[in-house]
Amino acid sequence: MESSLKCLVNDDSRYQESFKLFLERSSEHKCMQDFIHNLLPDVLASIGDGKSHLNVIGVGSGAGEIDLEMLSELHLKHPEVTVDNEVVEPSAQQLHNYRVLVSRKPDLDYIKFNWNKMTSGEFEENWKVKKMTKKADFIHMIQMLYYVKDPEATINFFHSLLNKNGKLLIILVSGESGWRRLWQTYRSQLSNTELSQYVTTQDVKAFLESKGVSYQNYELPSQMDITECFTEGDEKGELLLDFLTEVLNFSKTAPPDLKAGVLELLRHPDCSVESNGRIIFNNNLGAIVIDPLKTGC
Repeated sequence: MESSLKCLVNDDSRYQESFKLFLERSSEHKCMQDFIHNLLPDVLASIGDGKSHLNVIGVGSGAGEIDLEMLSELHLKHPEVTVDNEVVEPSAQQLHNYRVLVSRKPDLDYIKFNWNKMTSGEFEENWKVKKMTKKADFIHMIQMLYYVKDPEATINFFHSLLNKNGKLLIILVSGESGWRRLWQTYRSQLSNTELSQYVTTQDVKAFLESKGVSYQNYELPSQMDITECFTEGDEKGELLLDFLTEVLNFSKTAPPDLKAGVLELLRHPDCSVESNGRIIFNNNLGAIVIDPLKTGC
């Protein structure tokens, strides 16, 4: 039976509010920044093949903070290079925030920004209609594969756009995270929608291996304080529960047995640990760096 619960991503303002709180309560951005500044530079050093111009595509770029950090590392590795940066982001508010961020940052003259207010699927359709032949040197898809109809087809399309020395970076929740246990247990009872896919790095790796595609995998330890989720009526707790379940107003609309089961699982050692009276959720991420398709000899 289909769930009657409403998907959080259908209410952009509530989604943005819960996402903002999630970032405040988690080490999500910090673990990504550690990866970007410590591990990604070696990846970026290998792209470009000595060219004076690089093409970058950011898919689901959000407000641009992470994008600009990656572009900064790219510039450090290739200081003489100009960059054509395709920004793909369906949220008008996030795209506006990204533009504002760019306007306030000095020394970005080496980057040409192309703003695409569209989903990854719309971008793919547009690309094919225009019969684009441009190839990309670096493509990144950060925490966005949950919101496409077919994650494997999306990976296939963007993978096909890579130059011979290009790299495709995917960051998702890890198969070792609390998210995977939550989704495995309750996916059928939570919001049924084409807009929300319960996909982890474990799924992506299995798909790549089935296709014989080479990749490198990095585990990015992260955690999130979800203590308020267990205080009935707590406004922040309700926002975090919305984010965790991807359900709009989960606390108020979920059947009592589902709500009780989700809360019990969130406290389970498979998902969280208790530390100094706080409930700390395993928010581990994984970064997968995918090599280009091998062409003939």
